[in-house]
Amino acid sequence: MTKTSFPVSRLCAGLGLAFALLGAGVAHAADTTRVIVSFKPGSQAAQLARAAIAKAGGKIKLEILGGGAVAVELSSGAVAALKTHSAIALLEEHANRYPLASTEPSGPPYKPGQLVPYGIKLVQADQMPSHDTLAGNRTVCIIDSGYGLGHEDLPTATVTGDDDIGGPGPWSVDGSHHGTLETLLPKGAISDGTIAALNNKNKGVVGVLPRKKVKLHIVKVFGDDGAWAYSSTLANAAKKCQAAGANVISMSLGGPLPNATERTTFDNLKAAGILSIAAAGNGGNTQTSYPAGYGAVMSVAALNENKEWATFSQRNSDVEIAAPGVSVLSTVPMGTGSDSSLVVGATTYAPGGMDGSPKTTATAALANFGLGDAIDTSVSGKVCLIARGNIAFSEKVLNCQNSGGIGAVVFNNVAGGFGGTLGGVATTIPSVTASDTEGAAMLGQLGQSATVTVEASNYAFFDGTSMATPHVSAVAALVWSYFPTCTGEQIRISLNNSALDLGNVGRDVKFGYGLVQAKSAYDRITALGCGN
Repeated sequence: MTKTSFPVSRLCAGLGLAFALLGAGVAHAADTTRVIVSFKPGSQAAQLARAAIAKAGGKIKLEILGGGAVAVELSSGAVAALKTHSAIALLEEHANRYPLASTEPSGPPYKPGQLVPYGIKLVQADQMPSHDTLAGNRTVCIIDSGYGLGHEDLPTATVTGDDDIGGPGPWSVDGSHHGTLETLLPKGAISDGTIAALNNKNKGVVGVLPRKKVKLHIVKVFGDDGAWAYSSTLANAAKKCQAAGANVISMSLGGPLPNATERTTFDNLKAAGILSIAAAGNGGNTQTSYPAGYGAVMSVAALNENKEWATFSQRNSDVEIAAPGVSVLSTVPMGTGSDSSLVVGATTYAPGGMDGSPKTTATAALANFGLGDAIDTSVSGKVCLIARGNIAFSEKVLNCQNSGGIGAVVFNNVAGGFGGTLGGVATTIPSVTASDTEGAAMLGQLGQSATVTVEASNYAFFDGTSMATPHVSAVAALVWSYFPTCTGEQIRISLNNSALDLGNVGRDVKFGYGLVQAKSAYDRITALGCGN
């Protein structure tokens, strides 16, 4: 199975799912850069290469597992000389890898009790015979920002992990909550919740593999800031997954520009029988994200509850399969999520979250605050209804607060709901978002009592190919658990051949082969054997 790669100059986010692009080869000082140095075969070549690195003033920052390469920080002027050294096989600048960050879309707040996310049914996880009782023979390795160990809805006994050397801290802590999302998916471990949230009847959500059977191995590469990691760090993390006995590697991350060290790593993992799966990206364009763009890696696109393509999902010939990635309810580290609710008069709305809002409640008359671009003391002691546009959300909310307002509702100026952010600006009043139609309705309710509530939660709704990826990773492990003699590549082929075709007939740039289907893949392998 071959893939075509497209040159990537940038990977910007859509639908508010932005991640920064710093470029390949990040400068640590005005005259330094970080590169990957691969040695020629043999211990003598390695010794000579290391000596050359030291002579050039380079500092080895990471020993890449296998002993054949290192990540080095050195002056920009020394790069050219090292490239031609007789003991060095390859010297390449780093590419950066980012968590494909997702935002909280509009949706109902999580209520106590257990909910089965729509994605579980959409991928047929609930149709499998005996469900995941055999999953103990599979290990899923999640490379991300850590794991919310101790979360009320996530397993503990079947979870192990590795920390990045000298890096972002213990694997059992997910400060950015991108990794916790995965295990359901949890936020911070986006995969944790989507993959393995427990079927404990009265809490949270249910994952694809909910019976504490599947083994999880966590490799933490992103710190609490959720910023970025080097491509060498990702390659090293993938090798740690292999050392931990992983069958499936799940990566809700990516970035522009391919990297030879990464490519070789994933080619080797494929040859070893491991199935690597990564997010296609959230730019909503035709560019390729890596590692999803490598031929040895499955690239996952996102769709919604109605099996429609998510407009933020990357579309290109590398896209291989699709899974739920819009308004996915998942776990987040305990107490780090937020539920938003809004009641005006006798009407209960389903607001979107405003990231950074304080967790508090305000009740008062609803008042029109226009665009919220100026102080207006007429809203003092009231809840501000604010139209989106002109200035940042943080300025709107601050203007309401400085006018004496005690709560804020920002409604959309285009069709649909949205999730907003205060961008790190501290406010003291609760704030939420609303759709254009909800805003229009509330303009007819001015003067009525409005209650805005933002409260702590262990669960949240998210958008992104980062949400779709753990669905595919978990389905792969689930199906594979019934046929453990199949190779990773055979499971990959069977998943593609059994996918629900969507969009254009056959494989296309939006859905790949289509929506991943657990039961259909199981039935196909039962009837035709592995890899058919």
